[in-house]
Amino acid sequence: MKNYFDGRVSHGFVSLYTGKAIVMVATGLLGLFLPIFIYNLLGQNIQYTILYFATGYFLYIVVLFFGVRFLNKFGFRRALRLSVFLGAIYWALFYFIDENNLLLIIPFILVTVSLYRLFYWIPYHVDFAKFTSKKNRARQISALRVTRETIGVFIPLIGGFVISKFGFDALFVTAIILYLTSSIPYLTLPHTREKFSWDYLETLKNFFSKKHRRELVAFMADGAETSAVILIWPIFIFQLLEGNYLKIGILSTLIIGLSVVLQLALGKKIDKNARKEKVLKFGSIFSAISWLVKIFIDTALQIFVIGAFHNLMRIFTRTPFDTLTYEISADRGHYVDEFTVLREMAINSGRVISLLMAVVISLFLPIQYLFLLAAIASMGLNFLRTPDIQEN
Repeated sequence: MKNYFDGRVSHGFVSLYTGKAIVMVATGLLGLFLPIFIYNLLGQNIQYTILYFATGYFLYIVVLFFGVRFLNKFGFRRALRLSVFLGAIYWALFYFIDENNLLLIIPFILVTVSLYRLFYWIPYHVDFAKFTSKKNRARQISALRVTRETIGVFIPLIGGFVISKFGFDALFVTAIILYLTSSIPYLTLPHTREKFSWDYLETLKNFFSKKHRRELVAFMADGAETSAVILIWPIFIFQLLEGNYLKIGILSTLIIGLSVVLQLALGKKIDKNARKEKVLKFGSIFSAISWLVKIFIDTALQIFVIGAFHNLMRIFTRTPFDTLTYEISADRGHYVDEFTVLREMAINSGRVISLLMAVVISLFLPIQYLFLLAAIASMGLNFLRTPDIQEN
Protein backbone atom coordinates (compact mmCIF):
# COMPACT_ATOMS: atom_id res chain seq x y z
CA MET A 1 0.00 0.00 0.00
CA LYS A 2 2.96 2.33 0.72
CA ASN A 3 4.06 2.26 -2.95
CA TYR A 4 0.49 2.71 -4.12
CA PHE A 5 0.38 6.42 -3.24
CA ASP A 6 2.35 9.16 -4.99
CA GLY A 7 4.46 10.39 -2.10
CA ARG A 8 3.51 10.58 1.58
CA VAL A 9 -0.05 10.89 2.82
CA SER A 10 -1.02 13.18 5.68
CA HIS A 11 -1.21 12.09 9.31
CA GLY A 12 -4.81 13.33 9.36
CA PHE A 13 -5.75 10.94 6.57
CA VAL A 14 -4.17 8.01 8.41
CA SER A 15 -6.15 8.79 11.58
CA LEU A 16 -9.37 9.28 9.64
CA TYR A 17 -8.79 6.13 7.61
CA THR A 18 -8.05 3.98 10.70
CA GLY A 19 -11.14 5.12 12.59
CA LYS A 20 -13.29 4.66 9.51
CA ALA A 21 -11.91 1.16 8.91
CA ILE A 22 -12.94 0.05 12.41
CA VAL A 23 -16.44 1.48 11.90
CA MET A 24 -16.61 -0.36 8.57
CA VAL A 25 -16.30 -3.68 10.37
CA ALA A 26 -19.29 -2.80 12.57
CA THR A 27 -21.43 -1.50 9.73
CA GLY A 28 -20.30 -4.38 7.53
CA LEU A 29 -21.58 -6.89 10.06
CA LEU A 30 -25.02 -5.30 10.18
CA GLY A 31 -25.29 -3.09 7.10
CA LEU A 32 -26.77 -5.78 4.88
CA PHE A 33 -28.88 -7.31 7.64
CA LEU A 34 -30.22 -4.22 9.46
CA PRO A 35 -32.92 -3.45 6.83
CA ILE A 36 -33.96 -7.10 7.07
CA PHE A 37 -34.08 -6.88 10.88
CA ILE A 38 -36.30 -3.78 10.70
CA TYR A 39 -38.42 -5.37 7.94
CA ASN A 40 -39.10 -8.37 10.21
CA LEU A 41 -39.60 -6.13 13.25
CA LEU A 42 -42.33 -4.25 11.37
CA GLY A 43 -44.17 -7.42 10.42
CA GLN A 44 -42.54 -7.71 6.97
CA ASN A 45 -44.50 -4.68 5.81
CA ILE A 46 -42.40 -3.11 3.06
CA GLN A 47 -44.28 0.22 3.17
CA TYR A 48 -43.69 0.64 6.92
CA THR A 49 -40.03 -0.30 6.47
CA ILE A 50 -39.50 2.23 3.69
CA LEU A 51 -41.29 4.93 5.69
CA TYR A 52 -39.07 4.21 8.70
CA PHE A 53 -35.94 4.88 6.65
CA ALA A 54 -37.48 7.90 4.89
CA THR A 55 -38.39 9.39 8.28
CA GLY A 56 -34.83 8.92 9.50
CA TYR A 57 -33.36 10.68 6.46
CA PHE A 58 -35.90 13.54 6.70
CA LEU A 59 -35.18 14.02 10.40
CA TYR A 60 -31.46 14.19 9.60
CA ILE A 61 -32.13 17.04 7.13
CA VAL A 62 -33.98 18.93 9.86
CA VAL A 63 -31.28 18.28 12.47
CA LEU A 64 -28.58 19.19 9.94
CA PHE A 65 -30.25 22.46 8.95
CA PHE A 66 -30.77 23.68 12.51
CA GLY A 67 -27.82 21.95 14.19
CA VAL A 68 -24.82 22.64 11.99
CA ARG A 69 -24.22 26.08 13.50
CA PHE A 70 -23.91 24.37 16.88
CA LEU A 71 -20.83 22.59 15.52
CA ASN A 72 -19.10 25.99 15.34
CA LYS A 73 -19.21 26.26 19.12
CA PHE A 74 -18.79 22.57 19.85
CA GLY A 75 -15.93 22.01 17.40
CA PHE A 76 -15.69 19.66 14.41
CA ARG A 77 -12.99 17.43 15.89
CA ARG A 78 -14.87 17.09 19.17
CA ALA A 79 -18.08 16.34 17.25
CA LEU A 80 -16.41 13.49 15.36
CA ARG A 81 -15.23 11.97 18.63
CA LEU A 82 -18.69 12.29 20.20
CA SER A 83 -20.28 10.60 17.18
CA VAL A 84 -18.57 7.37 18.20
CA PHE A 85 -20.59 7.23 21.42
CA LEU A 86 -23.80 8.19 19.64
CA GLY A 87 -23.18 5.29 17.26
CA ALA A 88 -22.73 2.92 20.20
CA ILE A 89 -26.00 4.16 21.76
CA TYR A 90 -27.75 3.66 18.42
CA TRP A 91 -26.80 -0.02 18.30
CA ALA A 92 -27.60 -0.46 22.00
CA LEU A 93 -31.17 0.69 21.33
CA PHE A 94 -31.52 -2.05 18.71
CA TYR A 95 -30.31 -4.56 21.28
CA PHE A 96 -33.30 -3.75 23.50
CA ILE A 97 -36.01 -3.30 20.88
CA ASP A 98 -38.72 -5.89 20.19
CA GLU A 99 -42.31 -6.04 18.92
CA ASN A 100 -43.68 -4.98 22.33
CA ASN A 101 -41.72 -1.75 22.77
CA LEU A 102 -40.89 -0.71 19.18
CA LEU A 103 -43.30 2.26 19.21
CA LEU A 104 -41.49 3.58 22.30
CA ILE A 105 -37.90 2.93 21.17
CA ILE A 106 -38.09 3.78 17.44
CA PRO A 107 -38.37 7.57 18.08
CA PHE A 108 -35.22 7.39 20.23
CA ILE A 109 -33.46 5.42 17.47
CA LEU A 110 -34.39 7.99 14.83
CA VAL A 111 -33.26 10.94 16.97
CA THR A 112 -30.01 9.21 17.94
CA VAL A 113 -29.07 8.24 14.38
CA SER A 114 -29.86 11.78 13.15
CA LEU A 115 -27.56 13.30 15.77
CA TYR A 116 -24.92 10.69 14.95
CA ARG A 117 -25.07 11.62 11.26
CA LEU A 118 -24.75 15.33 12.09
CA PHE A 119 -21.76 14.84 14.39
CA TYR A 120 -20.07 12.29 12.15
CA TRP A 121 -20.61 13.06 8.47
CA ILE A 122 -20.03 16.83 8.43
CA PRO A 123 -16.65 16.67 10.25
CA TYR A 124 -15.69 13.50 8.36
CA HIS A 125 -16.29 14.95 4.89
CA VAL A 126 -14.65 18.27 5.80
CA ASP A 127 -11.59 16.49 7.20
CA PHE A 128 -11.39 14.12 4.25
CA ALA A 129 -11.33 17.04 1.81
CA LYS A 130 -8.65 18.73 3.93
CA PHE A 131 -6.44 15.70 4.58
CA THR A 132 -6.38 14.25 1.04
CA SER A 133 -4.21 15.64 -1.76
CA LYS A 134 -5.23 16.25 -5.36
CA LYS A 135 -2.58 13.94 -6.81
CA ASN A 136 -3.60 11.08 -4.50
CA ARG A 137 -7.30 11.74 -3.89
CA ALA A 138 -8.72 9.03 -6.17
CA ARG A 139 -6.18 6.54 -4.83
CA GLN A 140 -7.01 7.48 -1.25
CA ILE A 141 -10.71 7.05 -1.98
CA SER A 142 -9.96 3.76 -3.72
CA ALA A 143 -7.90 2.59 -0.73
CA LEU A 144 -10.83 3.37 1.54
CA ARG A 145 -13.28 1.57 -0.73
CA VAL A 146 -10.98 -1.43 -1.11
CA THR A 147 -10.70 -1.60 2.67
CA ARG A 148 -14.49 -1.59 2.88
CA GLU A 149 -14.78 -4.25 0.21
CA THR A 150 -11.96 -6.39 1.63
CA ILE A 151 -13.71 -6.30 4.98
CA GLY A 152 -16.91 -7.02 3.09
CA VAL A 153 -15.43 -10.18 1.61
CA PHE A 154 -15.60 -11.86 5.02
CA ILE A 155 -17.94 -9.79 7.16
CA PRO A 156 -21.30 -10.64 5.47
CA LEU A 157 -20.46 -14.33 5.75
CA ILE A 158 -19.54 -13.91 9.42
CA GLY A 159 -22.65 -11.83 10.04
CA GLY A 160 -24.92 -14.38 8.39
CA PHE A 161 -23.34 -17.20 10.39
CA VAL A 162 -23.63 -15.34 13.72
CA ILE A 163 -27.28 -14.45 13.09
CA SER A 164 -28.06 -18.06 12.16
CA LYS A 165 -26.39 -19.41 15.32
CA PHE A 166 -26.78 -16.70 17.96
CA GLY A 167 -29.27 -14.15 16.65
CA PHE A 168 -29.00 -10.40 16.03
CA ASP A 169 -28.17 -9.48 19.65
CA ALA A 170 -24.64 -10.86 19.30
CA LEU A 171 -24.01 -8.56 16.33
CA PHE A 172 -25.42 -5.53 18.14
CA VAL A 173 -23.04 -6.09 21.07
CA THR A 174 -20.10 -6.49 18.67
CA ALA A 175 -21.05 -3.26 16.88
CA ILE A 176 -21.17 -1.37 20.19
CA ILE A 177 -17.65 -2.54 21.12
CA LEU A 178 -16.24 -1.69 17.68
CA TYR A 179 -17.76 1.79 17.65
CA LEU A 180 -16.20 2.55 21.03
CA THR A 181 -12.84 1.22 19.80
CA SER A 182 -12.94 3.51 16.74
CA SER A 183 -12.65 6.53 19.04
CA ILE A 184 -8.94 5.81 19.62
CA PRO A 185 -7.64 6.91 16.15
CA TYR A 186 -9.82 10.02 16.26
CA LEU A 187 -7.88 11.18 19.33
CA THR A 188 -4.90 11.84 17.04
CA LEU A 189 -6.77 13.89 14.43
CA PRO A 190 -5.17 17.28 13.71
CA HIS A 191 -7.27 20.35 14.36
CA THR A 192 -8.95 22.00 11.33
CA ARG A 193 -9.98 25.66 11.46
CA GLU A 194 -13.39 25.57 9.80
CA LYS A 195 -16.52 27.49 10.71
CA PHE A 196 -19.98 27.31 9.18
CA SER A 197 -20.70 30.95 8.31
CA TRP A 198 -24.16 30.91 6.67
CA ASP A 199 -27.36 31.67 8.54
CA TYR A 200 -30.54 29.64 7.94
CA LEU A 201 -31.87 31.86 5.12
CA GLU A 202 -28.51 31.93 3.33
CA THR A 203 -28.31 28.13 3.54
CA LEU A 204 -31.73 27.80 1.88
CA LYS A 205 -30.82 30.36 -0.78
CA ASN A 206 -27.68 28.45 -1.70
CA PHE A 207 -29.49 25.12 -1.66
CA PHE A 208 -32.00 26.34 -4.25
CA SER A 209 -29.65 28.61 -6.19
CA LYS A 210 -28.92 28.02 -9.86
CA LYS A 211 -25.18 28.18 -9.09
CA HIS A 212 -25.23 24.84 -7.26
CA ARG A 213 -28.06 23.19 -9.19
CA ARG A 214 -26.08 20.67 -11.27
CA GLU A 215 -24.00 19.30 -8.41
CA LEU A 216 -26.94 19.17 -5.98
CA VAL A 217 -29.07 17.30 -8.53
CA ALA A 218 -26.18 14.82 -8.84
CA PHE A 219 -26.06 14.42 -5.06
CA MET A 220 -29.84 13.92 -4.90
CA ALA A 221 -29.45 11.19 -7.53
CA ASP A 222 -26.65 9.68 -5.47
CA GLY A 223 -28.92 9.58 -2.42
CA ALA A 224 -31.75 8.03 -4.40
CA GLU A 225 -29.53 5.26 -5.78
CA THR A 226 -27.82 4.46 -2.48
CA SER A 227 -31.21 4.13 -0.77
CA ALA A 228 -31.92 1.25 -3.15
CA VAL A 229 -28.50 -0.29 -2.39
CA ILE A 230 -28.94 0.08 1.37
CA LEU A 231 -32.61 -0.86 1.71
CA ILE A 232 -34.37 -2.37 -1.31
CA TRP A 233 -31.67 -4.78 -2.53
CA PRO A 234 -31.11 -6.54 0.86
CA ILE A 235 -34.85 -7.03 1.44
CA PHE A 236 -35.28 -8.31 -2.12
CA ILE A 237 -32.49 -10.88 -1.56
CA PHE A 238 -34.05 -11.85 1.78
CA GLN A 239 -37.40 -12.49 0.11
CA LEU A 240 -35.88 -14.41 -2.78
CA LEU A 241 -33.73 -16.62 -0.53
CA GLU A 242 -36.64 -17.18 1.87
CA GLY A 243 -34.89 -15.76 4.93
CA ASN A 244 -31.71 -17.86 4.78
CA TYR A 245 -29.23 -15.51 6.49
CA LEU A 246 -26.21 -17.72 5.91
CA LYS A 247 -26.89 -17.97 2.19
CA ILE A 248 -27.35 -14.19 2.02
CA GLY A 249 -23.96 -13.75 3.69
CA ILE A 250 -22.23 -16.24 1.39
CA LEU A 251 -23.58 -14.62 -1.78
CA SER A 252 -22.64 -11.14 -0.58
CA THR A 253 -19.13 -12.34 0.24
CA LEU A 254 -18.67 -13.82 -3.23
CA ILE A 255 -20.01 -10.70 -4.95
CA ILE A 256 -17.82 -8.24 -3.05
CA GLY A 257 -14.74 -10.45 -3.31
CA LEU A 258 -14.57 -10.05 -7.10
CA SER A 259 -14.09 -6.28 -7.14
CA VAL A 260 -11.21 -5.45 -4.77
CA VAL A 261 -8.28 -5.54 -7.22
CA LEU A 262 -10.14 -3.61 -9.90
CA GLN A 263 -10.97 -0.84 -7.40
CA LEU A 264 -7.27 -0.23 -6.65
CA ALA A 265 -6.33 -0.28 -10.34
CA LEU A 266 -9.09 2.16 -11.25
CA GLY A 267 -8.16 4.63 -8.52
CA LYS A 268 -4.58 4.79 -9.79
CA LYS A 269 -5.70 5.24 -13.39
CA ILE A 270 -8.09 8.06 -12.53
CA ASP A 271 -5.41 9.95 -10.60
CA LYS A 272 -2.95 9.69 -13.50
CA ASN A 273 -4.70 10.31 -16.78
CA ALA A 274 -8.34 9.21 -16.99
CA ARG A 275 -11.11 11.74 -17.59
CA LYS A 276 -13.32 11.28 -14.55
CA GLU A 277 -16.47 12.35 -16.39
CA LYS A 278 -15.95 9.68 -19.08
CA VAL A 279 -15.37 6.95 -16.51
CA LEU A 280 -18.44 8.13 -14.59
CA LYS A 281 -20.61 8.13 -17.71
CA PHE A 282 -19.48 4.63 -18.67
CA GLY A 283 -20.12 3.28 -15.20
CA SER A 284 -23.50 4.98 -14.75
CA ILE A 285 -24.85 3.57 -18.04
CA PHE A 286 -23.96 0.00 -17.14
CA SER A 287 -25.01 0.51 -13.53
CA ALA A 288 -28.44 1.61 -14.75
CA ILE A 289 -28.64 -1.43 -17.03
CA SER A 290 -27.71 -3.65 -14.09
CA TRP A 291 -30.55 -2.22 -12.00
CA LEU A 292 -32.99 -2.96 -14.82
CA VAL A 293 -31.73 -6.54 -15.21
CA LYS A 294 -32.13 -7.08 -11.44
CA ILE A 295 -35.90 -6.79 -11.90
CA PHE A 296 -35.88 -10.21 -13.56
CA ILE A 297 -33.69 -12.07 -11.02
CA ASP A 298 -35.33 -15.18 -9.57
CA THR A 299 -32.48 -17.54 -8.51
CA ALA A 300 -29.45 -17.44 -6.21
CA LEU A 301 -27.12 -17.92 -9.20
CA GLN A 302 -28.60 -14.86 -10.89
CA ILE A 303 -28.15 -12.85 -7.69
CA PHE A 304 -24.46 -13.75 -7.76
CA VAL A 305 -23.80 -13.14 -11.48
CA ILE A 306 -25.79 -9.93 -11.86
CA GLY A 307 -24.85 -8.67 -8.39
CA ALA A 308 -21.14 -9.18 -9.13
CA PHE A 309 -21.39 -7.42 -12.48
CA HIS A 310 -23.29 -4.52 -10.93
CA ASN A 311 -20.76 -4.25 -8.11
CA LEU A 312 -17.97 -3.94 -10.68
CA MET A 313 -19.87 -1.29 -12.62
CA ARG A 314 -20.49 0.72 -9.46
CA ILE A 315 -16.72 0.98 -9.06
CA PHE A 316 -16.70 2.93 -12.33
CA THR A 317 -19.30 5.31 -10.89
CA ARG A 318 -18.29 5.58 -7.24
CA THR A 319 -14.55 6.19 -7.70
CA PRO A 320 -14.81 9.15 -10.13
CA PHE A 321 -17.97 10.46 -8.45
CA ASP A 322 -16.42 10.49 -4.97
CA THR A 323 -13.16 11.91 -6.34
CA LEU A 324 -14.99 14.73 -8.12
CA THR A 325 -16.99 15.41 -4.97
CA TYR A 326 -13.90 15.87 -2.79
CA GLU A 327 -12.15 17.89 -5.50
CA ILE A 328 -15.11 20.27 -5.57
CA SER A 329 -15.11 20.34 -1.76
CA ALA A 330 -11.39 21.12 -1.58
CA ASP A 331 -11.83 23.81 -4.26
CA ARG A 332 -14.26 25.63 -1.93
CA GLY A 333 -11.42 26.50 0.46
CA HIS A 334 -12.86 27.77 3.74
CA TYR A 335 -16.37 27.15 2.42
CA VAL A 336 -15.79 23.39 2.45
CA ASP A 337 -18.12 22.91 5.44
CA GLU A 338 -20.90 24.96 3.80
CA PHE A 339 -20.58 22.87 0.66
CA THR A 340 -20.63 19.69 2.74
CA VAL A 341 -23.89 20.75 4.40
CA LEU A 342 -25.48 21.41 0.99
CA ARG A 343 -24.24 18.03 -0.18
CA GLU A 344 -25.70 16.20 2.83
CA MET A 345 -29.01 18.03 2.46
CA ALA A 346 -29.17 17.06 -1.22
CA ILE A 347 -28.22 13.41 -0.68
CA ASN A 348 -30.84 12.91 1.99
CA SER A 349 -33.47 14.88 0.08
CA GLY A 350 -32.91 12.47 -2.80
CA ARG A 351 -33.32 9.56 -0.42
CA VAL A 352 -36.56 10.89 1.06
CA ILE A 353 -38.10 11.70 -2.34
CA SER A 354 -37.15 8.35 -3.89
CA LEU A 355 -38.36 6.38 -0.86
CA LEU A 356 -41.72 8.18 -0.81
CA MET A 357 -42.08 7.33 -4.51
CA ALA A 358 -41.09 3.75 -3.64
CA VAL A 359 -43.90 3.53 -1.08
CA VAL A 360 -46.46 4.44 -3.75
CA ILE A 361 -44.98 2.07 -6.35
CA SER A 362 -44.81 -0.81 -3.84
CA LEU A 363 -48.57 -0.57 -3.29
CA PHE A 364 -49.12 -1.74 -6.87
CA LEU A 365 -45.97 -3.61 -7.97
CA PRO A 366 -43.53 -6.16 -6.46
CA ILE A 367 -40.46 -4.81 -4.68
CA GLN A 368 -38.07 -5.49 -7.58
CA TYR A 369 -39.77 -2.83 -9.71
CA LEU A 370 -38.37 -0.23 -7.31
CA PHE A 371 -35.05 -0.84 -9.07
CA LEU A 372 -36.45 1.36 -11.87
CA LEU A 373 -35.99 4.37 -9.61
CA ALA A 374 -32.38 3.35 -8.91
CA ALA A 375 -31.66 2.99 -12.66
CA ILE A 376 -32.92 6.52 -13.33
CA ALA A 377 -30.97 7.88 -10.36
CA SER A 378 -27.77 6.20 -11.57
CA MET A 379 -27.85 8.30 -14.74
CA GLY A 380 -28.35 11.44 -12.67
CA LEU A 381 -24.82 11.13 -11.27
CA ASN A 382 -23.53 12.56 -14.56
CA PHE A 383 -24.61 16.06 -13.54
CA LEU A 384 -21.42 16.29 -11.48
CA ARG A 385 -18.48 18.07 -13.14
CA THR A 386 -14.93 19.00 -12.21
CA PRO A 387 -14.47 22.45 -10.63
CA ASP A 388 -12.78 23.98 -13.70
CA ILE A 389 -15.56 22.76 -16.00
CA GLN A 390 -18.18 24.18 -13.67
CA GLU A 391 -16.62 27.62 -13.75
CA ASN A 392 -16.63 27.91 -17.56
